[in-house]
Amino acid sequence: MQLHLQKPIVFFDLETTGVNVGHDHIVEICLHKVMPDASTQTLVHRVRPVDQQGNTVHIPEITTAIHGISDADVADKPSFAQLAPEIAEFIGDADLAGYNSNKFDVPLLVEEFLRAGYPFSLAKRHLIDVQNIFHKMEQRTLKAAYQFYCGKNLENAHSADADTLATYEVLMAQLDRYQDAEYTDRDGRVSKPIVNDMEQLSQFTRVNPWADLAGYIGYDAKGNEIFNFGKHKGKTLKQVFADEPVYYDWMMKSDFPLSTKAVLTEVIDRIKQQKLQDLKLHFQG
Repeated sequence: MQLHLQKPIVFFDLETTGVNVGHDHIVEICLHKVMPDASTQTLVHRVRPVDQQGNTVHIPEITTAIHGISDADVADKPSFAQLAPEIAEFIGDADLAGYNSNKFDVPLLVEEFLRAGYPFSLAKRHLIDVQNIFHKMEQRTLKAAYQFYCGKNLENAHSADADTLATYEVLMAQLDRYQDAEYTDRDGRVSKPIVNDMEQLSQFTRVNPWADLAGYIGYDAKGNEIFNFGKHKGKTLKQVFADEPVYYDWMMKSDFPLSTKAVLTEVIDRIKQQKLQDLKLHFQG
């Protein structure tokens, strides 16, 4: 099956120093770009993880045991900041797809671009998480998905290139398998969501309506930003920042992802603008 594409889509996978979006770094990235004419391009890079001061970050041994990449393997490799222009140019305006990508790979990729001070926007991109299709329809792992859908054993699992290409094959097999399959959501609504359309797949694989990429901030029924964690879980940011202004300062100084902090700042700026508008109306009255 050939994907029905209005524009390119990039399947990608990251190997990292850990699983904390706000703290960890990319050590390997593979991007597999599929064009509307079905032609493909692949870009693979090992990456030397560095902190904001430019110091090399240690890859924990427990993490190396999973993906096989050690400090020595990336000692002479470029940092993400050095690779950012090439990676951004390769992606272009493409949609993004991966396995568990909405929860981890996309947020960390954006975080690395933000750390590098390099502009990269998700606006007008469809994000397709192949894992969410799989978990909603079958609920298994990438290795099992590859065997189940493609009838193949996944060799070199946890290497970015093998996982990326396997994800691409799994999505195409899912489109074949579930072409007319019905899905019943939690509200009892029945649909046939697995179609060869990137916008509809993006909607189906989106699990939570998060305001930030890491899931610390969500939305209530009225579309207001609310906290998804901690002592203020369920409260709106506007309410918390009004009652406890120091909470904003604490979050901005803490180890939250830059993408989360960007949402916090956006809300604060909106509150300030509203206060100015209220003052203008008061004096005009």
